[in-house]
Amino acid sequence: MQPILNIFRIVAPEFADVPGETVLRWIELTAPFVSKKRFKTLYTQALALLTAHRMKLAGLSPADIAKGVTVESAGGGSAVSSFSEGGMSISFNTPNPLDADSELVLTQYGSQYLRVRNLCVIGILSAGEGPNSPEVNL
Repeated sequence: MQPILNIFRIVAPEFADVPGETVLRWIELTAPFVSKKRFKTLYTQALALLTAHRMKLAGLSPADIAKGVTVESAGGGSAVSSFSEGGMSISFNTPNPLDADSELVLTQYGSQYLRVRNLCVIGILSAGEGPNSPEVNL
């Protein structure tokens, strides 16, 4: 887990003050969602990015905690996408419940994870069968 923690510290510097033990617990919770077989050499980076995404959504960013910003996204709720102090301005992103990836674009880490995933994982595989294939016309 140490190599993933090291990568996590590089890709998610906003969590520098979060204890390593806490980050490692989040990595363990996230690991089942990232396939070593599919991501191959980008596995540690993908796991670090998805972990940072989940921690951000959980409101564990020290900067967000200091500002009193909490992010609630469980159950398809809204997430804060921007925050201002002078004149108070908050914007929300609401994930589309019909789009499985919509929650991932709520954070910079989720968006980066999507880019890595799109390099490594093919969403639809074709078996080469079509309407004129010999197997179909038997």
